[in-house]
Amino acid sequence: MAHIHEAIDFTVAIFVVHQNRVLMILHKKLEKWLPLGGHIELDEDPEIAAIREAHEESGLDVELVGQRPPTTEQGTRALIAPRFLDIHRISATHEHIGMIYFARVRGGQTTLAVQEHDDIRWCDGADLLALDPALTGAVLWYARKALEELAIPVGLANHLNTTSDSLRS
Repeated sequence: MAHIHEAIDFTVAIFVVHQNRVLMILHKKLEKWLPLGGHIELDEDPEIAAIREAHEESGLDVELVGQRPPTTEQGTRALIAPRFLDIHRISATHEHIGMIYFARVRGGQTTLAVQEHDDIRWCDGADLLALDPALTGAVLWYARKALEELAIPVGLANHLNTTSDSLRS
């Protein structure tokens, strides 16, 4: 999607964790490893944008991780807050305010979005360090934090390993 505003756009980044691995994509245009994500469209809230971007870019249906306040009532819908926020420079005159979500897989099959990405990979902590080109410091920190917060203990993960092989790559 093209930039919506001249100086600043709002975006989502989704660090999806499944079986103690985080999903990373090699962005075709930017030539760097990133989480799933993109611009929040004018008719979307951040939660809807995160779920849409995750599905468009990976084929996966995800569940955002976080607490929804019990404040939904007529005229108000509570949203799951992003885990983190950042602002990052895109060019000399343009920035993105990034809403960084952590998510778990609900269903679907991992699929490469060939029009946008050159590769898609499930990565554990060691895999993150081996990616080429290397992750930026911020992306590495968020990916590690998502793995830390959404990790399943190894013994339990082996016991619960009932998800189809289609989610692995």
